[in-house]
Amino acid sequence: MSKHDEGRRAFLIGTAVGAGAAASAFVPEALAKNAHEVRSGENAAAPAEPTDAMSGGHGAFFNDDDARTMAALCERLMPGEAGRPGATNANVLNYIDLALSGAYADHQDFYRRGVAQLNAHCLKTYGKAFHGLTFTQQDETVSALEHGKAPEFAWPTAQSFFETVRTHTMEGMFADPIYGGNKDFLGWQLVGFPGAQPLFTEDDMHSKRAFTRVPIVGLQARANSKMKG
Repeated sequence: MSKHDEGRRAFLIGTAVGAGAAASAFVPEALAKNAHEVRSGENAAAPAEPTDAMSGGHGAFFNDDDARTMAALCERLMPGEAGRPGATNANVLNYIDLALSGAYADHQDFYRRGVAQLNAHCLKTYGKAFHGLTFTQQDETVSALEHGKAPEFAWPTAQSFFETVRTHTMEGMFADPIYGGNKDFLGWQLVGFPGAQPLFTEDDMHSKRAFTRVPIVGLQARANSKMKG
């Protein structure tokens, strides 16, 4: 992983930790209407390729081409590395896809135009769509968006598109899995957030050590537990 990737990951993770990893209330409750069942599995041992997202996790809003672009963009905003999950591992694409078909439906045209302008910029600059670029070229493109140096953008502006996608990538990485991202609690594990535990003992509350007790329980699991009870 490049120093550029490490710096970006450190910034995003630091932001999440600084906000108390507000995962349980990170997004509007309306997104729960679009939630998929939380899937269990082992932690990712290596970063997933953005193309892995095409095996599932989109279709509520994105078509295949836009999904490839968004999966690649989210991965560059939150890149994975061996033993440390990134946006693709955590199924961030699925989170954004579901959100755009529900609570964030007012962003649909924003995303359609943004993705089209992104690929227009990449085609003019590199001769390929964003998902077909090298990581270096993708990072150059992300930097161009961040600093408003992508002249193919009109509305949304390059900076507005960058900031919105970065925000939604953070949400998909660290929100409760009920909203479709944070697959297998990978985002929470990344920042050491224990999730909505059924009970914290007095010792837990006074301990200065990292909380490691399992299992991590999300909103979906708590809801299912109440229904069975």
